Amino acid sequence: MTVTVLDSRPIHARDRADASWWRHAVIYQIYPRSFADGDGNGIGDLPGARSRLPYLKALGVDAIWFSPFYRSPQADAGYDVADYRDVDSLFGTLADFEDLLSDANALGLKVIVDLVPNHTSDEHAWFQAALAAGPGSPERERYLFRDGKGAAGQTPPNNWKSVFGGPAWTRVIEPDGTPGQWYLHLFDVKQPDLNWEHPQVRAEFLDIIDFWLARGVAGFRVDVANALVKDQQLPDWDGFVDDDPRPTSDSPMWDKDGVHEIYRSWRALLNSYDNPERIMCAESWVNPPERGALYLREDEFHQAFNFDFLECAWRARDLRDVIAKSLHVNDAVDATTTWVLSNHDVVRHTSRLGLPVGPRRPNGIGADDPQPDAQLGLRRAKAATLLMLGLPGSAYIYQGEELGLPDHTALPGEVRQDPTFMRTEGKEKGRDGCRIPLPWNATQPALGFSATGRTWLPQPPEYAALAADAQEDVAGSTLEFYRAAIGLRRDRALGLGSLAEVTSYGADVVAYVNGGAADTLVLVNLGADSVSLPDGAQVLLSSDALSPDGSVPTDTAVWARL
Repeated sequence: MTVTVLDSRPIHARDRADASWWRHAVIYQIYPRSFADGDGNGIGDLPGARSRLPYLKALGVDAIWFSPFYRSPQADAGYDVADYRDVDSLFGTLADFEDLLSDANALGLKVIVDLVPNHTSDEHAWFQAALAAGPGSPERERYLFRDGKGAAGQTPPNNWKSVFGGPAWTRVIEPDGTPGQWYLHLFDVKQPDLNWEHPQVRAEFLDIIDFWLARGVAGFRVDVANALVKDQQLPDWDGFVDDDPRPTSDSPMWDKDGVHEIYRSWRALLNSYDNPERIMCAESWVNPPERGALYLREDEFHQAFNFDFLECAWRARDLRDVIAKSLHVNDAVDATTTWVLSNHDVVRHTSRLGLPVGPRRPNGIGADDPQPDAQLGLRRAKAATLLMLGLPGSAYIYQGEELGLPDHTALPGEVRQDPTFMRTEGKEKGRDGCRIPLPWNATQPALGFSATGRTWLPQPPEYAALAADAQEDVAGSTLEFYRAAIGLRRDRALGLGSLAEVTSYGADVVAYVNGGAADTLVLVNLGADSVSLPDGAQVLLSSDALSPDGSVPTDTAVWARL
């Protein structure tokens, strides 16, 4: 297809020139267990991450988000927190974190930490006190303990299911040794849900937030932000949380209106700090998008993850619809839109996009499942990344995607550690495949992740060719592609730009003009035939090689100067 004149329609206005840093930032997620191991025990830690900060500076990101490193028995890889004010010895010490924070700030990198408010670990001091105190005690009121149904209380209080599989209730043995009450855990059995109607719970988390703000963190990513408030009647619900990760507010445990009061109090605390402005980003699986926008009002969250974009099928009409809808609902509350393709909870987009288009994304891939087309997946992943980084707003990058890492799709069951795999008896493969330790050096033990060669999950053979040192300064490598894209994004102020959808191309092309520092054409060809760029357009960056005549082949994205 040849296009000489670009017809377009505006869908988003340019952000103000003095917009806050987070409205256009590129934020890099570190999953500490798998990023870099400093002590050789096979598990990533804070000293290891600190040693790799220059790499992140060279990549060009603005901030780092750390998944949990708090004291924890690690039943859910740190999302079961036993002490919110201390670092688990597995990852180092509080002093190690403060040293890392100091180095990051010296490099101009802001640090965001995870906050897990829906549940604690069952080893948290509060829960241990609740077990010891018994039914009816003030200690139990901080969690959701209830008597069971039946003559002897032998049946759970309701029919709710855990996100990780199985019932959402576990019965405890009381101090006198008899079976007693049940406690709610929407996730793992070792993650009891807190009672957010209790004033002590609300006061405690304000204090936790202040603890980390005082140490200089730039903000928080808030885990399952839509789950804190439950219908206090705890009614049965015939929906199943694992059928749809974004059930509506009609459910008794997700997206209840009461959460907004909590977050307004948090925002007020964050607003008392400045230089830099501190932020919150919500992990809120909410449906429809208009409900999600409620979390982004000016006195609540600054950002929320755009899961509609992450889950979007590789079809042009789907991408156009999601992008337009995302901008529309967020613009209505003057919120920036986030763009994200991978994280620690989903199959990496390099693998996901190598599967047939259409079916809902799998929760992990096993050796006996249909395998992704690695070459196709990487080609589409780079095109999707160029589209993502070409859109106005903030972008999140998951560690290792800049290397083009795929999921490990052949992990044997005996090495898997995700509680989803355990609680579903292998029906769901779980998230281990996207959490594999990173390859830093192709010829070193554990590919440079650990000096001793130990890794808490095995690395697949294909990671050697994708190691960071094997891609450093290599023209056409995924690492250099990411560095170039992030640099151009900053230079051309694409994160602040206006956006106009180009309507000149056919149904299989996604194209926009981003009006940042100068007009930039952002185009992705999802059709079978190559498409030409408009007359006079000068290619700035492409996700793959262009055709000999300069046209854009299938599954390829370009940025061009107009």
